[in-house]
Amino acid sequence: MAKQKYYVVWVGNAPGIYDSWAACKAQVDGFTGAKYKSFDSRAEAERAYKDGWKRALTAGQAEGKKAASGSPGTAPPVDYDSISVDVGTSGNPGPIEYKGVDTRTGEVIFSYGPISKGTNNLGEFLAIVHALAYLKKTGSDKTVYSDSRTALKWVKEKKVATNLARDESTREVWTLVDRAVQWLQTNSYKNKLLKWETSEWGEIKADYGRK
Repeated sequence: MAKQKYYVVWVGNAPGIYDSWAACKAQVDGFTGAKYKSFDSRAEAERAYKDGWKRALTAGQAEGKKAASGSPGTAPPVDYDSISVDVGTSGNPGPIEYKGVDTRTGEVIFSYGPISKGTNNLGEFLAIVHALAYLKKTGSDKTVYSDSRTALKWVKEKKVATNLARDESTREVWTLVDRAVQWLQTNSYKNKLLKWETSEWGEIKADYGRK
């Protein structure tokens, strides 16, 4: 069972403390400059709400730097000048689709699918490469967020490692994956590829809400 999280919204449609990501998301989706963060306890959330977002998010950034050096801490603040990607699935393997959105506003930048048969990680992989190709075409160095460590690893290694068979039912997804791998092998990019820390920030902005 997932651990209970509490979400503080300092700047949003209705600032306050919420006990579910869905309730929090309703306050920050499409709200320019929204400020929010998740906490493990109600007491922490109430204290952070009282202290204000500047103190809470600055503290989170400092702790994130400690975490990077091996000390306990939380993830650094979200880079909102970025694209977030996610995949929607109906079974794994099964039909998949993916999209990339503006992390700040949730505006859909691109979407693809449904693809008749694929896996969650292959969908995430395709979404990340789609984002990189889109950003290169527009000359942008924005960060790309994904909540799939596996897909991020595949992109950095420029290859995939999956048990999904190559047959007639998976022809579509494998055609796209092979094309994406070729793009990675023949293009360079300067964009940061980062893991979306769901436990700290709630569901990624591109989430399909099918959990």
